[in-house]
Amino acid sequence: MSVGPVLGALLGGAFTLGVLLGVTGWLRGRRPALIDRVAPYVRDVADLNPHANVDTVSIPQRLHAAGTAVADAIGSADSVRRRLDRLGSAMSLEVFRARQLRRAGAAAGLSVALSLLILARHPTPPLALLILCAIATFGAAWWCDHDLTRRVEAREAAMLQEFPTMADMLALAVAAGESPAAAVQRVSTLAHGDLADELRRVMGDVHAGGTVADSFDALASRTGVGAIARFAEGLAGAIERGTPLVDVLHAQAADVREAARRALIETGGRREVLMMVPVVFAILPVTIVFAFYPGLIGLHLTSGS
Repeated sequence: MSVGPVLGALLGGAFTLGVLLGVTGWLRGRRPALIDRVAPYVRDVADLNPHANVDTVSIPQRLHAAGTAVADAIGSADSVRRRLDRLGSAMSLEVFRARQLRRAGAAAGLSVALSLLILARHPTPPLALLILCAIATFGAAWWCDHDLTRRVEAREAAMLQEFPTMADMLALAVAAGESPAAAVQRVSTLAHGDLADELRRVMGDVHAGGTVADSFDALASRTGVGAIARFAEGLAGAIERGTPLVDVLHAQAADVREAARRALIETGGRREVLMMVPVVFAILPVTIVFAFYPGLIGLHLTSGS
């Protein structure tokens, strides 16, 4: 019996099953059930939930629990929530876990298909193929968590670059006679960027009923940038105690600019060897060619005459 038709049937069946599962999940998640929409607005949810007193757990629920446990081993739930908050994302932990599990499942399916193809063409130990599938699955889940961390770091680096300009604008607005809250409202409305989004979030909390000081304290607690945390704490203290703010903002902006300059110099010092690579392998050979090629042509002309 030929292996080709059997392999094609297996791959076709796996692809069809994956498409059916994806379409079924999309149709189920597209519109929530009536009880899911009503339950958050009633007091006694357990009486309305028909599945609340059922002890049996379905296989998809067990698989989801196992996948969640594996994802928690890669990145804990508290860490993911904090990073999502620092990112300013409206995504919940459950949505992030679902995305992480989908990517891990897609990697597992592709690795299984690749393993079957390798097994059909070359006799390979099944243990090696199982290890390949496990590495692909865990790698996809880890990459989703790593990508979240990378996006948070990129956003906070952009906020740190925007901070000196925003601090100077706030200092000018306060020096012109506006209150700190009104200055933040004006600057956050006119400016664009990640830090402006955070300030708009702070003002949104204020408009929702919170105090200005508590909103800035929340910004200081959730951000991962020390300069912005000190800035938020300074604003909260200025609003509570009425301390002068203009000189503090100018000093913080100058400190951040000086820190950025020092970081750039340190980065250049660490990469001094790498900067020599284009000099040695690109610029220096071209310089040598330009220096010696005319003399080489002159020697050929002299020897020929």
